[in-house]
Amino acid sequence: MIEKRTLEREVYLSGIGVHSGKNVRLILKPSTSGELIFRRIDIGKLELRLDPKKIEAKNNSSLVTEKGKIQTLEHLMATLFVFGIDSLEVELDADEFPIMDGSAAPFVQAILQAGTRALPQKKKHLKILKSFTLQEKDASFSSFPDSGFKLSYIIDYAHPVIGRQELSMMINARSFQNEIAPARTFGFIKDVDFLRSQGLALGASLENTVALDEEKVVNGPLRFPDEFVRHKLLDLTGDLALLGVPLLGHFRGEKAGHRLHLQAVNFLIDNPEFWTYQ
Repeated sequence: MIEKRTLEREVYLSGIGVHSGKNVRLILKPSTSGELIFRRIDIGKLELRLDPKKIEAKNNSSLVTEKGKIQTLEHLMATLFVFGIDSLEVELDADEFPIMDGSAAPFVQAILQAGTRALPQKKKHLKILKSFTLQEKDASFSSFPDSGFKLSYIIDYAHPVIGRQELSMMINARSFQNEIAPARTFGFIKDVDFLRSQGLALGASLENTVALDEEKVVNGPLRFPDEFVRHKLLDLTGDLALLGVPLLGHFRGEKAGHRLHLQAVNFLIDNPEFWTYQ
């Protein structure tokens, strides 16, 4: 077993919500509670606990209750997960985490600057024992036993800059910081009007999204030649973090997204014969 962790000192961040378009201030506070507590200070300090059964997946992953919601959990959750931070008070004054530059790199840098410390509470890994595959049309998500935490992804877009990209990697704090966290969210200019008609992408801009027209990236350069599939690994890390425990297994997505990631999380919760605690 390993120890739970929290921050050494508070972290203050601010920015715009990529979907809500609202400015938001975010505070990460050290805690010895042994859990993540989200607090909406704009609606009476409403507290929300992380619960995969209350996650909704559209173009992001959102924690939704009758009293309030928090959108776009994935980038912050991925960062907390890889640094082993599971005891924290997360306060924000709007309904969405800030998108920052479209990547998790600002969250990583803030946590590195704040530092982390171990707590006396112990935690176990969730270890995959048996393989499974979930299929949705031409998209799939699979998991296999592995001695570490390994992610693989395949994407295939009919776009000259993206095309088919595939990446497989063992994920730890160092590989995440250098190879995954800097990868930014991306979108297509042709989809903007439709997304905004659905109440999405209201805060998207050339400062926080890799934008593509029919032929090229309009706000390059890219940070990696395959930045697009790397961002999928970032989103997957954040969605798997919803399980609330460190993981030992190989998780593979093909043409998948938040909805299929969430189906896999719930599959594991509902089928404990596929895993054990270690």
